[in-house]
Amino acid sequence: MKKIALAAAVSVAATAGFAGNMAPPVMEPEVIVQDTSSSAGGIIVPILALILLAAVIAD
Repeated sequence: MKKIALAAAVSVAATAGFAGNMAPPVMEPEVIVQDTSSSAGGIIVPILALILLAAVIAD
C-alpha cells in the first residue's frame, strides 16, 4: 500500500513540472481606438448651402 501511495505522490509531483512549456506566450494585439473628429464637415455644408441659396436668389 505504501508503494501505491508513493507512486501516486511521485506522479502528482512530476506533473507539476510539466505545467508550462518553452514556447513564448502568444499575446493578443492591443486594440487602439482613435477618436476622429472632423470640423471640416461642419463648415463645408453650411458654406455650400449659402452658395446654393445665393444662386437661387440671384436668379
